[in-house]
Amino acid sequence: MLPLVAIVGRPNVGKSTLFNRLVGKKLALVDDTPGVTRDRRSGDAKLGDLRFTIMDTAGLEDADPESLAGRMRSQTEAALAECDAILFVIDARVGMTPLDGHFADIVRRSKPPVILVANKAEGKVGMAGAYESFELGLGDPVPISAEHGEGMADLYSALREVFEAAGAAEIAGDDDDLGLRPEDIAITGVPVDEEGNTIGDDPIRPLRITVVGRPNAGKSTLINRLVGEERLLTGPEAGITRDSISVDWVWRGREIKIFDTAGMRRKARVQEKLEKLSVADGIRAVKFAEVVVVLLDATIPFEKQDLQIADLVVREGRALVIGLNKWDLIEDRTAKLKELREEADRLLPQARGVQLVTLSGLVGQGLDRLMDACVKAYDLWNTRVSTGRLNRWMSALIEHHPPPAVSGRRLKLRYMTQAKTRPPHFVIFSTRPDAVPESYLRYMVNGLRDSFEMPGVPIRLHVKKGGDNPFDKGK
Repeated sequence: MLPLVAIVGRPNVGKSTLFNRLVGKKLALVDDTPGVTRDRRSGDAKLGDLRFTIMDTAGLEDADPESLAGRMRSQTEAALAECDAILFVIDARVGMTPLDGHFADIVRRSKPPVILVANKAEGKVGMAGAYESFELGLGDPVPISAEHGEGMADLYSALREVFEAAGAAEIAGDDDDLGLRPEDIAITGVPVDEEGNTIGDDPIRPLRITVVGRPNAGKSTLINRLVGEERLLTGPEAGITRDSISVDWVWRGREIKIFDTAGMRRKARVQEKLEKLSVADGIRAVKFAEVVVVLLDATIPFEKQDLQIADLVVREGRALVIGLNKWDLIEDRTAKLKELREEADRLLPQARGVQLVTLSGLVGQGLDRLMDACVKAYDLWNTRVSTGRLNRWMSALIEHHPPPAVSGRRLKLRYMTQAKTRPPHFVIFSTRPDAVPESYLRYMVNGLRDSFEMPGVPIRLHVKKGGDNPFDKGK
């Protein structure tokens, strides 16, 4: 297991910038506004030949434990309790502040070894502030510039010394050990089709689930209830979550990587730069997910923004599940569920038959039903239909309802096949592909969904120019 290193410090000293530098990607949101980071975010880091897990944390602040800042501080304290080493970051350009001294005392009393990092130390002004940090009594400061990548060699030496002292260092050796995650390595032992697409379930990679929705729909509360700990920051305030935070979890022996995202408001209401970055981060989480749970407030379901979020998921081709949260507040549940089922089919025709799961993240109702629905949606998303079955189905469909005549000429659909899965993508060959009307393609998509039992799955249907069926040996 890789050693865990936590980055702590007061707000706006560059913790998230250092986190991004160590993981080699811009994962954490960075802005000049203090207090951007609120939740704990982990990532696989490498520095030279060192491999470790780095954790970004919220800025340490003195605040009432019940306030938002106080709850953020409790998340940081939880990170201090579980890490193997601490990077205590100060702003070398500002110099020492009373808050730095106060929180240095807290960090000093923690068990893990502490490395004092003086960030923003480029130039003479920065170095002067780095020298001031000797008074904290945390040893020699490591002057760096996370923004420009300066001082990384000194940070490497300090981390290596701490890891070797604790016997926790993992150092890359051969070329085949480069700290790659399972998803970076070619999958073996998984059934594939003739084109190399995986068939059905993949037992190696964790199932990637993203939870999205409007602000205050209960996304973080739901994930905390699922994983069984207060992993994410929650509260009555809307818009607490800013970053897209991934949480690793095991459900019934299956590895799950579940992503919490910031609430998505209507585009016209998103004015601030920070909120735009948060929404963009959430959209990116949707694009890299396999199953997306659109979480609705059951007391005010299917608002316009809910439908736009669901449409985004379908356009991105992800497996869709709709969660009806706060179901414990509904009185006549049977009638309400029937009404919402009809509304979903009417308002989301592009995902007709999508699974609706009633749940309550606050009291823990319907959690297993939600996960069962996610696994089922994932399996449907991997559906593959043989070419023979597709062409027999298309022949029967055309016989029952032939395509319309365009410019006095009847359209001829020759044959069809499935090009790929995830989501199911079908190709029809026709002599006049541009003339096939959209209405008839929608009719075929609905027929595919009903005949091959793919409710709620995004289906791609493409028409190409082609003549007779090349697989028909009799012609």
